[in-house]
Amino acid sequence: MGSKPVVMQAPYSRTLFELLDEQACRYPDALAVLCGEQSLTYAALADRARRAATVLHGQGIRRGALVGLLINNRPEWLELAFGAWLLGAVATPFSTWSTRSEVDFLLRDSGVSLLIAVPAFGREDYAAMLSDLAPKDLTVLMLDGAGGFPDYAAARDAAEPFSTMAPGDGASASDDAMVLYTSGSTSRPKAIALAHYLIVENSFNIGERQGLTQADRVLLSPPLFWTYGGINAMPATFSHGATLVLQGRFDAGEALDLIERHRCTAIYTLPGMTDAMVRHHAFTAERTSSLRTGLTIGSPQDVLRAAQILGAAEICNIYGSSETGGNCCVTDHRWSLERRANCQGFPLPGVEMRIVSEDTGAVLGRDRPGLVEVRGPYVMRGYTGSSAQHNAANFSADGWFASGDIGRNTQAGEFIFLGRSTEMIKRSGINVSPAEVEDILMQHPDVALAGVVGVASGGDERIFAFVMARDGMTPTAEQLTAHCRSMVSSYKVPDRFEVLDALPQTVTGKLMRRELKALAADLVASET
Repeated sequence: MGSKPVVMQAPYSRTLFELLDEQACRYPDALAVLCGEQSLTYAALADRARRAATVLHGQGIRRGALVGLLINNRPEWLELAFGAWLLGAVATPFSTWSTRSEVDFLLRDSGVSLLIAVPAFGREDYAAMLSDLAPKDLTVLMLDGAGGFPDYAAARDAAEPFSTMAPGDGASASDDAMVLYTSGSTSRPKAIALAHYLIVENSFNIGERQGLTQADRVLLSPPLFWTYGGINAMPATFSHGATLVLQGRFDAGEALDLIERHRCTAIYTLPGMTDAMVRHHAFTAERTSSLRTGLTIGSPQDVLRAAQILGAAEICNIYGSSETGGNCCVTDHRWSLERRANCQGFPLPGVEMRIVSEDTGAVLGRDRPGLVEVRGPYVMRGYTGSSAQHNAANFSADGWFASGDIGRNTQAGEFIFLGRSTEMIKRSGINVSPAEVEDILMQHPDVALAGVVGVASGGDERIFAFVMARDGMTPTAEQLTAHCRSMVSSYKVPDRFEVLDALPQTVTGKLMRRELKALAADLVASET
């Protein structure tokens, strides 16, 4: 049985600094952020943002300027972003997994006039890298002054809170708040600009679907430079006056510690993260018993694992992309778990979605799979920078964004995601969804994780399934074939199974299908 509805007051603000300021007035002593040993109330975070704005203003940042953030999940990311928004500037976060060549591209493509960075993250020495790569007209501040760069934290601590703003100098609701770089089918990340009102309104609605309240503590391990973190989790949390619990970098053991220590009630997770936590040697159901709600993506089995094993019983399933303002569909936390696991919910308020034929472009009726298109005020206006060349191919004349995904609508109007059109497997002219086959495989008691891809062979595509076994289990190809045949049509049964010690994943647990596809191609080549 779901929890009782809680009516939250929607924020009056339509820009992001105004949102923080509003909550600082409404909940001045409530915790806004917990990160490591640091804790900041809403009033304290607003004060730090004003001091950050003074530092940025002293570096020449004004309305419309782009401020680069090469910072992992920590309070400085937040205070600098909100400080930029106070000035009407545009926060432009870069991935802290960026290599030298990627940083070089981001600096040239974004046009940031100021960059604030961590000295190092993971294997990358950003202080040394930026000493070589930063253009002469780019000002770089370092969090601790490494590499001879000015020390941002020292400047912030010495600054007075910014208080002088002439009329018209600050942001308006329709101004760009963030430019994010998202990976896609192109060789370079694409730049996506999203407006203030889009982020505030859409994220509040996302929080409503989760049932967030001012009493919640929301664990965020995915990075703030992702839409999932900076456009979704952070403003959804803050628009409800809740507390954001930041993890600097995902580690399953530390995530369990944070949930237990802070009694987190909500979590933003991904299938690989959930799997890593529940498989961790220190996991027990008691440690995560405070969890109630949150968001995840993935197959029905992924949602079930997050709800039933990790313990977030009311967790919501989602669909969306950076281009659509983060999420454009979210299930309701009060729905039955079966319903939440098997669809991505109704479109959020203001979002229009339609399914069109891959062959003709005609709009399709309910229960017919096709290409997903999205339209509405929360969809980006278009790619920016060098990415603008993709706008014509991705937007129709009347504003529909072609997502590149395959899905269908149920008779009730719920959306069901079937997969990326580029990932769909064509077998004898019929589309096979890798996600569907993966979900079936993960229902086998010996399978912990599955990845399915198609490889061209003899004028058709063969289906390759890669599985990771549960500890101590050794599933055979014969067992997995029999399992699939008992649950799906014969044309969806994989042609070949490979049991691996681990499947290739990103640092946050996202399956790397390109790696699997390359491995499958090598296996096909070895057969000849």
